[in-house]
Order: sequence, then C-alpha cells, then structure tokens
Amino acid sequence: MNALPPPVFEQRVVCSVAASIKFNVPANIILAVAEIENGRAGKSARNGNGTLDVGLMQFNTRYLATLAQFGIHATDVAASNCYSFDLAAWRIAGHIDRDSGDIWTRAANYHSRTPVYNAIYRQKLVKAAAKWEVWLGERFQVKEVVR
Repeated sequence: MNALPPPVFEQRVVCSVAASIKFNVPANIILAVAEIENGRAGKSARNGNGTLDVGLMQFNTRYLATLAQFGIHATDVAASNCYSFDLAAWRIAGHIDRDSGDIWTRAANYHSRTPVYNAIYRQKLVKAAAKWEVWLGERFQVKEVVR
C-alpha cells in the first residue's frame, strides 16, 4: 500500500496546480518555485535589503506595499491556504507575459530581475521544473504549453 504524501507536500501540489490553471502558467514552474522558495505558513524571512519574504511562496513585501491598495497584506500571504500560490502565479504570469528573455528568465524574475541573481535562480528553476514535469507526467495527462 502506498503511503499518503505529507500534508505540506499535498498542499503544495494541489495549490500549485490550481494556481497554474487560474493564471495559465505551467504547473511545473509553479511547483518548482514553491519548492525553491520552501516557505512556511505564518513565517517570514528577512532579506539583506530590509524587505521580508512572507509565507509559503516567500512573497516579497516590496510587492505587497503596492498591493495594499487592493486590500492585500502580509497576513493574507502568510496564511496556510492557497492564496499565496495564487498571488505568486499571478506575478509569474505577469513576468512571463510582459518581461523579455526566455520563459525561464522571465519566470526567474519572480526572485530577481538583477541578472546575476536571476541567473542563479533560473538554474535552480530549470532543474526543479524538469523534475516536476516528470512527476506530473507520471501522474496526470498533461499537454505541452507553448508560449
């Protein structure tokens, strides 16, 4: 008998796939970002520039400052529900749609647009997304998304 996946893993998969559908972002990219960020509900991490990365998807407070006008606050992103995945997918979709470079560079803009930091994150993203692509393909019928 197969063991059930840990609840955090199951939430990551369910929330990532749902967010990928809502915002038309490849699920393996959202799953890869969730894995790399590896945040925790209710927790934040301080960055060297004084900002915080909040919640499961480590959403940066620099972006939250501009989203406050829409009623989006750190407490919303820190919650243990799927909201942080939706917000991250929304932001990644914006980078994919509007930024320049290949899809990996644009998706890595979630972490940083600074070329040196983007390249480091991009490398992690490509590796993790390839793993998730295989994982998803073994469990679900998937269609290739071409942008």
